Amino acid sequence: MKEFMYLFRGGDARRAEQSPEEAQQHMAKWGQWMHQLAQDGVLKAGQPLQTDGKVVEKAGEIVTDGPFAEGKEVVGGFLIVKAETIEGAVEISKGCPIFEHGGTTEVREILEM
Repeated sequence: MKEFMYLFRGGDARRAEQSPEEAQQHMAKWGQWMHQLAQDGVLKAGQPLQTDGKVVEKAGEIVTDGPFAEGKEVVGGFLIVKAETIEGAVEISKGCPIFEHGGTTEVREILEM
C-alpha cells in the first residue's frame, strides 16, 4: 500500500459562524470519521494545526511570523492514510467533514526516500 497525505484547507469562515454546540458537533464528526478510518486500517497519522507559526527562508537568514494567506489557502491540518492508488485515497477523502464548511482536501502521494 502507498501512503497519501491529506492537506485540509479552508472552511474557517463557516466554522467561525457556528455556536459552541454546533462546533462541538462538527468536531465529533471529525472524530467519528477518523475513528472509522483507523478501524478500517487506513489511518496512519493526523493532527490539526495551529493557525499561526513561522516561515523560514534562505536557510534561516529570514524568519517571519506566518503563514499569512487567504482563509481558503491556510492548511488547517493533515492526515496520512494508506491506499492502493491515488483514486482510492480520493475516494476515502470524500467522507471528510471539511466539505460541510466549504473547505477542500488536497490529496498527495508521499514518496519513499
